[in-house]
Amino acid sequence: MPLTDLSLSECRDYRPELPEPEGFAEFWQRTLADADARAGTTTCTPVDNGLTAVTTHDLTFTGFAGQPVRAWLRLPAGAAEPLGTVVEYLGYGRGRGLPHENLTYACAGYAHLVMDTRGQGWSAAAGATDDPGAQVSGAVPGFLTRGIEAPDSHYYRRVYTDAVRLVAAARELPVVDPERIAVTGISQGGGIALAVAGLVPGLAGVLTDVPFLCHVRRGAEIAAQPPYTEIAEYLRLHPDRTEAAFATLAHFDAALLAGRATAPALFSIAMMDPVCPPSTCFTAYHRYQGPKELRVYGFNGHEGGGERHLAEKLAWLRATLG
Repeated sequence: MPLTDLSLSECRDYRPELPEPEGFAEFWQRTLADADARAGTTTCTPVDNGLTAVTTHDLTFTGFAGQPVRAWLRLPAGAAEPLGTVVEYLGYGRGRGLPHENLTYACAGYAHLVMDTRGQGWSAAAGATDDPGAQVSGAVPGFLTRGIEAPDSHYYRRVYTDAVRLVAAARELPVVDPERIAVTGISQGGGIALAVAGLVPGLAGVLTDVPFLCHVRRGAEIAAQPPYTEIAEYLRLHPDRTEAAFATLAHFDAALLAGRATAPALFSIAMMDPVCPPSTCFTAYHRYQGPKELRVYGFNGHEGGGERHLAEKLAWLRATLG
C-alpha cells in the first residue's frame, strides 16, 4: 500500500488554520446543559456472559435529549473497588457487540464501559440503541450527512452528547473511581474520544487511534475510502450546499475540540491510511493542548498499530491509571 497523503516530515510540520465556527462554545454548552437537565436513572443489570474471570453488566444511561443509550460494563471478577476505568467508543458502523466480546481492559484489571453508538448497532440481541428523530431526508447512505442542514440536527451532535453523558454516568457508579477515567477509541471511536476530551474536564487519560472526524474538510477532499467519501458524494449531488455543509460539520470536528483538551493523551497514526488520512490525524495531534505522546506506524493502513499498539496502550494505562 502506498503513502496516501503527506510524508511523515510534512505531517509533522502540517498545522493548518482551523477556525472555530461562530458560537461554537455556546453551542456545546447549550447542548450538554440540556442533556444534563434531562438526565435520568442509570440502570446496570448483570448478564450471563459464560465467563468466570470477567463479569458483564447491561448498562442503560440517558444520553442526548434524555434518550436511553446502551453500554456494556465489564469488570474483572473479584477485583477490589473502586477501579480505574476505560470508557471505549467504537468504530464506524459498529455496535457494542455481545457480552463476551472485547475483554482486554477488564482482564487488565480495569472497569470497562463500551458505548453502543446510536443507530449503528448491528443486532437487536446485543441491545442496539435507536436514534429517535434522525433526519435522513436528503442524506446519502451512512451517518455523516444525516441532519447536515444545521448543527442542531446533525447526527454527531447526538453521538457526542451520548459519549459525554456516559462519562457522567460512569462517575456515579460505585465500581468506578471517578478520578481515574480514561477514554479511548479507534477511528470513529478515536474521534469521539478526542471530542469528549475537549468537552469533559477532569479525565485521567485519552487514547486515540487513527482518529476519524478530524479536519473534516480535508478528509472529504482527499480520503480514498469511506466514510469521508459520504461527504464528497453528498456534495457531488448538492454542490450549492458546500459551504453550509462544512459550516455544520465544523461543530463536530474533533481536531477543534482537541484544542480544548488538557488530559494526558496517547495518539497513534498510520501513514498509509486511506480512510483517515494521516494529515487529518496530525492536525488533531498538533492542536491537542494536554501532555501527549505519539506512535507512528509508517507502513500501516487503517488497522493502525493493531495488537502491537494495544500493548503500548496497556503499558501507557498502567503508568497513567495505575
